[in-house]
Amino acid sequence: MKRFSIFAMLLTVTALVLAACAPAATPTPAPEPTPMPEPTAMPEPEPMDIVDTAVADGRFQTLVAAVTAAGLVDTLKGEGPFTVFAPTDDAFAKLPAGTIDSLLLPENKQALTDILLYHVVSGKVMAADVVGLESATTVLGKDVAIKVDMGNVYINDAKVIITDIETSNGVIHVIDTVILPPAEEAAAPGTIVDIAVADGRFNTLVAAVTAAELVETLSGEGPFTVFAPTDDAFAALPAGTLDSLLLPENKQALTDILLYHVVSGKVMASDVIGLSAAPTVLGKDITITIKDGKVFLNDTIQVIITDIEASNGVIHVIDAVLLPPQ
Repeated sequence: MKRFSIFAMLLTVTALVLAACAPAATPTPAPEPTPMPEPTAMPEPEPMDIVDTAVADGRFQTLVAAVTAAGLVDTLKGEGPFTVFAPTDDAFAKLPAGTIDSLLLPENKQALTDILLYHVVSGKVMAADVVGLESATTVLGKDVAIKVDMGNVYINDAKVIITDIETSNGVIHVIDTVILPPAEEAAAPGTIVDIAVADGRFNTLVAAVTAAELVETLSGEGPFTVFAPTDDAFAALPAGTLDSLLLPENKQALTDILLYHVVSGKVMASDVIGLSAAPTVLGKDITITIKDGKVFLNDTIQVIITDIEASNGVIHVIDAVLLPPQ
């Protein structure tokens, strides 16, 4: 037993010596961390033009339809820059019933174009600039009024509800009402002679009035009512009659015939149908009758067009020449 213990001790000592003499274990290095890639910067999207911006927005479907119908898409996609006061769909819906449907018809293209161009100003006018203006000239050539009230900006009567939507070719400001261009002021009508000259159907009458030296009279203050024969009416006279009347020696006869077509005062059609006769400037009456809703002078000469208003009276067109009684 004692011998076994000594042997075991020798084995233990030998193991310890061998372990001490063995080379030290090399430690395994920790793996290096893998670096994370840098995030890639996303490029800013390019702004769209005015038309594409309106299409993408979704609140301007009626405006886009109108711009398309008016043939203005290429214009508003052009270089510009433009400032557009853009009515929303709700703004168009505020127009009287049927208005937009009517404007979208091909025959009303010019009226639609005028309305749309009245919403466009040349140049890029940002909100900070708009509030410093009292008016702006539109592409239509007519001004819109600009006012600031209680912190709100108005274009005519339309309130600006969103500002500074920038596009590649300008800027959009959103408005809550469609703005309508002012109506053209009607030009003052010319005198009876001016209208007869411009009309083109009264060349013979104008020549006769000139030969009788009545131009100044019928261009005067008046007012006068003229029953005006057309060129066809004069052509229906017997052959040679007109040529004879235009001769200087027949000036008085021509003057009498012309004055027999003139009544003092402005007698409109609604007044004529209530009369049975009217005194002419010649001093001789013409009779007035109504047959089947048509007005006739001296029984056989029909009034074919009424109420051509002039600055000094009114013209009613007749289909034959009135000849004074002998």
